[in-house]
Amino acid sequence: MEEPHIGHIIKQVLQQQGRTITWLGKQLGCSRQNIYKILNRPWIYTDMLLKISDLLGYDFFKCFSEYQKEKFQLKNYS
Repeated sequence: MEEPHIGHIIKQVLQQQGRTITWLGKQLGCSRQNIYKILNRPWIYTDMLLKISDLLGYDFFKCFSEYQKEKFQLKNYS
């Protein structure tokens, strides 16, 4: 079980919704370069993740909750 790479997940959701990096940058008041930096990292500040979640109407925190739940279940079955 691999820890979620939040940047990759955000990229996938953007693509599924037909939105671009430029669009996300404009919504967040960031340059495209900064958005690429954010999306290439496996982590993100929670306040930024909350803004992105709101913009895309997607609960990115759920990815981590599900990962933690699976990790906990595996630990208890070992």
